[in-house]
Amino acid sequence: MKFHQHISALPTYEVGKPLELVMRDYNIEPQNVIKLGSNENPLGTSPLAKKAIIENANNAYVYPDDSYYELKESLAKRYNIQSNQIIIGSGSDQIIEFCIHAICDKDTKVLMAKTTFAMYAIYAKHCNATILRTDDFFHNLDSMLQYYEKHKPSIIFLCTPNNPLGEALRRDEVLEFLGKIGKECLVVLDCAYMEYCAYRDSDYAITPKDIIGFSNVIYLGTFSKIYGLGGMRVGYGIANTDIINTLSKIRPPFNITTLSLKAANASLLDEQFLLDSAANNFKEMEKYKNFAKQYGIEMLESYANFITFILHNKLNSTKISNSLLQQGIVVRDLASYGLNAIRITIGIPQQNDIVIQKLIDILQEL
Repeated sequence: MKFHQHISALPTYEVGKPLELVMRDYNIEPQNVIKLGSNENPLGTSPLAKKAIIENANNAYVYPDDSYYELKESLAKRYNIQSNQIIIGSGSDQIIEFCIHAICDKDTKVLMAKTTFAMYAIYAKHCNATILRTDDFFHNLDSMLQYYEKHKPSIIFLCTPNNPLGEALRRDEVLEFLGKIGKECLVVLDCAYMEYCAYRDSDYAITPKDIIGFSNVIYLGTFSKIYGLGGMRVGYGIANTDIINTLSKIRPPFNITTLSLKAANASLLDEQFLLDSAANNFKEMEKYKNFAKQYGIEMLESYANFITFILHNKLNSTKISNSLLQQGIVVRDLASYGLNAIRITIGIPQQNDIVIQKLIDILQEL
């Protein structure tokens, strides 16, 4: 059997260690595991979403309505757009995959920030496309524009807030940048963490309505983060109808489950859950800021639901991550991104207190 040669060089995306493996490998009871490595909502799932899952459980055997009419209508109402400007995916990751596969081949180029969501490059390499990265640590739109003008990529990825670093781009600067990109280039605006960002600072809040007038921009959102539905796998893309109609041609039928659709639709109605989630996030983030200041650790400014510590001197991200793991605490070692850094999802108060104390213990042992 012969596979495409370029596939052999593809990296495998690293996910947070599953609870089952942590419990098995280190003999830790499930109630003692603190999982803060995958940016899930520590408050869990909206009560309205749970109710919808239970009420519709008997329909799990039924294929979903493949038009996704109900969820599209709800999203259209929330964002003041048209339902035919929306495509639904199995997480926003699948929309990224659609965009790449609709455009890329060995003769195309894909531009992204130096350190950003790993799946952009992985999907681009599926098609043997050339990856272009800016030299700046954070997103720099001036550098992006220079790369665009010099290399003429077919796709540009902007991740705001950016995973795994946490920085965000101002709305006015993004819109100005989009106005300078030619229609031949698709700009994918990945806003998986935008609800947290918008809560923190309205100057950084970007909505689908802001970009729908651009013929070459798609806005990505997800129910996996603040909505607490990571296990249900629902995401969406919003763009003009030409883009949506094209991507719909490569969308597989029934790519979202019946129960996932019901849960996502119900979660859109639970405004209090969203407010509570955002409020907990930024209140608890202050604990990590205080810890970092007290112990002289560099913590990146975050507009998302996680923080990133950049480690220096004798501190090693892999050793620290493994030490925490052995104690039942799952964080994300960013060594796979080429960084001596750890990313920690903001948990509930008790979880954060334990994690910070364990970090203090580790530092004192060095």
